[in-house]
Amino acid sequence: MSDHSIYETLGYLMTQICRGHRNRAQELLSELGLYTGQEILLMHLWEQDGRTQSELADLMCIQPATLTKSIDRMSQVGLIERRPDTEDGRVSRVYLRPEGRAMRESVEAVWRQVEAESFANLTTEERILLRRLLMQVNRNINPE
Repeated sequence: MSDHSIYETLGYLMTQICRGHRNRAQELLSELGLYTGQEILLMHLWEQDGRTQSELADLMCIQPATLTKSIDRMSQVGLIERRPDTEDGRVSRVYLRPEGRAMRESVEAVWRQVEAESFANLTTEERILLRRLLMQVNRNINPE
């Protein structure tokens, strides 16, 4: 490999794409008072409210300490709250507050906008192929 070839790898390109996607999402999410990643936590709670902290950390592929910081910040602004599990006091569950539930439409609009901007010049067929290829790459990296 030559000195310049690292910049031509698919991995480098994916890193650049992910960084750009994340930056654009953060730009739009900040208008809602959210940081990147917090919307993912909300999405998992919209899907199933009252998940345990360990379940959320696993779903989000983040360390429990990172999740704890996010939960603390989001609790302080009234989006979510922690409650002890009714059957096991050692377990904390995370619940949406009305303010967190109310953000769903706005967050989903941000995701639709970033999606539209990111893939604006691709045909439907190209999007389908790209999705299929990215799913395969994801399975290669995250076999489960």
